[in-house]
Amino acid sequence: MVPTIHNHKAGRDYLITETYEAGIELKGTEVKSLRNARASIDEAFARVERGQCWLYNAHINPYEFGNRNNVDPIRPRRLLLHKKEIDRLGGLLINKGMALLPLKIYFTKSFAKVLLGVGKGKTTVDKRETLKRKTADREIQRAMRDRTK
Repeated sequence: MVPTIHNHKAGRDYLITETYEAGIELKGTEVKSLRNARASIDEAFARVERGQCWLYNAHINPYEFGNRNNVDPIRPRRLLLHKKEIDRLGGLLINKGMALLPLKIYFTKSFAKVLLGVGKGKTTVDKRETLKRKTADREIQRAMRDRTK
């Protein structure tokens, strides 16, 4: 079972409206590091620049059994999307406050994929409302579980 790498901050700090699946252009031993779940995307973001989509600040640790050809762990990585998808994302990101975030990295067959989310930043009021809603739902579930016993 190949693990997935999740971005835990994205769901807390952003309201995700759309998701896209993209491939990642990796070099050398980065795939082996990803298969060992030796990566972090909590601080990562994506941009559309000159007709291509790029992933920044995604930290993929160098492979421990690699050689001197290991690449920089936080280098920008190109995301593989169709031209129509890149144009659509570029149009969505023009709006103020919109961000393109990696939600998770996973493997489909033998290909590394990134689930990208288009999101708008939450304010502290929105975060409090989300927390209240989660707490209320948890209490309702607990009451229903206790009632059935």
